[in-house]
Amino acid sequence: MTTDRQATMLVHAPRALLVLTLASSACGVRPAPDPDAPALDQDIHSFARPDLARVTHLELELVADFQTRRLSGTATLELERMDGVRRLTLDTRDLDIHEVTGPEGRALEYTLGEADPVLGRPLRITLPPDVRRIVVHYATRPHAAAVQWLEPRQTAGGEHPFLFTQGQAILTRTWIPTQDSPGIRQTYEAAITVPDALTAVMSAEMLTPEGEPTDSGRVYRFRMEEPIPPYLIALAVGDLEFRTLGARSGVYAEPSVVAAAAHEFADVEAMIDAAEELYGPYRWGRYDLLVLPPSFPFGGMENPRLTFATPTILAGDRSLVSLVAHELAHSWSGNLVTNATWRDFWLNEGFTTYFEYRIMEEVYGPEYAAMLRQLGRQDLEAALAELPPADQVLHVDLAGRDPDDGMTIVPYEKGAAFLQAVEASVGRERFDAFLRDYFERHAFGPMTTARFESVLDSAFFADAPEQRAALGVDEWLYEPGLPANAPALVAERFARVEEAARAFEAGAPPGELPTAEWSTHEWLHFLRGLSQELPEERMTALDSAFGLTETHNSEVLFAWLRMAIRNRYEPAYPALERFLTSQGRRKFLEPLYRELAATDQGRAMARRIYREARPGYHAVSASTVDAILDWQEAGGR
Repeated sequence: MTTDRQATMLVHAPRALLVLTLASSACGVRPAPDPDAPALDQDIHSFARPDLARVTHLELELVADFQTRRLSGTATLELERMDGVRRLTLDTRDLDIHEVTGPEGRALEYTLGEADPVLGRPLRITLPPDVRRIVVHYATRPHAAAVQWLEPRQTAGGEHPFLFTQGQAILTRTWIPTQDSPGIRQTYEAAITVPDALTAVMSAEMLTPEGEPTDSGRVYRFRMEEPIPPYLIALAVGDLEFRTLGARSGVYAEPSVVAAAAHEFADVEAMIDAAEELYGPYRWGRYDLLVLPPSFPFGGMENPRLTFATPTILAGDRSLVSLVAHELAHSWSGNLVTNATWRDFWLNEGFTTYFEYRIMEEVYGPEYAAMLRQLGRQDLEAALAELPPADQVLHVDLAGRDPDDGMTIVPYEKGAAFLQAVEASVGRERFDAFLRDYFERHAFGPMTTARFESVLDSAFFADAPEQRAALGVDEWLYEPGLPANAPALVAERFARVEEAARAFEAGAPPGELPTAEWSTHEWLHFLRGLSQELPEERMTALDSAFGLTETHNSEVLFAWLRMAIRNRYEPAYPALERFLTSQGRRKFLEPLYRELAATDQGRAMARRIYREARPGYHAVSASTVDAILDWQEAGGR
């Protein structure tokens, strides 16, 4: 009898290797492992060979030096290794490795392999017999891609510097030498020394909330006892205050922001309760949030125990908190059950987007969730109209590519639509029971698309192949486009918005439209539904009636600025420039720069703005905009 994983390995094994394995087993002799031969189930975005020697625990002791923009110290790694294995391979990128030591501080031999522009360099360490604990002495470089160092002027308070890390997908290797693959889970602990005036927080239990004084500042200690993939190890250091939201939740932010953040996130405890009612207990202890400075490249990042969030969701009316529901949902889908490789990214984001909508339905009602789903479907359909067919597939091929290339809207919204289709096929009650069992049975482990397909078949389709065929599982997972059986989405409140849009385009004055009770979602649907080309007088009328150019709602402003670019509505250009230079969220930056780059005049404007804005963007956002504007080829002009 073979296990699920063993069966997969044998099916995909080359014939010569399979014969050798069987012959050796028959003779009672196991061949010596070859650390240079690729593993049968190797993560193509990692140099690691966890089948031979695997990191299971990490201890960090780092000092944050804001003058040199370096994190320096040690990473102590605890290992599991096969008998006879003499080498450990770690992932690194742009790290300065000073020394590797073993027991009693004895130096170990190591080499750094050839550099790859995306993957970095393998750190290969020679292991003495029986050694299962090593120490890497190292420092990050000032421009480490995962670490953003901010000057005081780039923060809300303007008095103290700030740093934060962003490891997803494969950037953790730029600040920690470890096996940087989502399938290699590790526990960790850390001691982070920072300047006296600053506070350190991490994606872990904080053991010293006030810090411990040292000669060089204060040291903060952390512990994560649940094994997590390396991309979820996260650090932030800044002038931070904390406000309690509930019995097991709270928010960190800069002092000038923390009150607004606490107001915005008042429903977090209700979201946790709704999530637990749906899919089982929250397994991470606390759920806190950290509102970062505006350069954070994503809406949120689901770091365990401490979601990192963009300040662009602080609208003042709690209208953008579906993002919080999304990051909370990751506590089950992604953090608890994780994509084994980045090719399986939809297993994180599709599940989480589906779960997000379910939380919002429980807390705010079915019609609210229906509007969110319909906006998400609009985003997906727009992306499918532009993406090449290969990138419309859930199980996307990322061979030879940066895994960030696969982080489009497709794994989020097409993945969620697939799960909605499964729910429609088998019934919500059965599907909820399945998901609850799924998160429990596979907790703290990796998941592949093939394995999930097998789990799904076992639960629902083993005796119902015709039902599986009608659902079109293979089409959903392995073919481009949106299958014809994608669930239809209807939001009743949007029907009234569409009537208003038709009335406006027929000439109705904007002030006569019934907008008084509209939510952010209705405004977005209205703006998206208008003609792509509007005469200047109609743009002016909209702006005068509703103050769209001056709105503080980032989502509405973003939609309006896209219209302004397309229609060359110059009164909005100062707001466009302020928006592009005051925040670094890639979701907003990428479409706006693309719209600008579509014309010669816009491209010149984009390059002028980007020259000023680029130093304040995180590397994730900068690399995206570099490609849009051919920044390197243009010599930064």
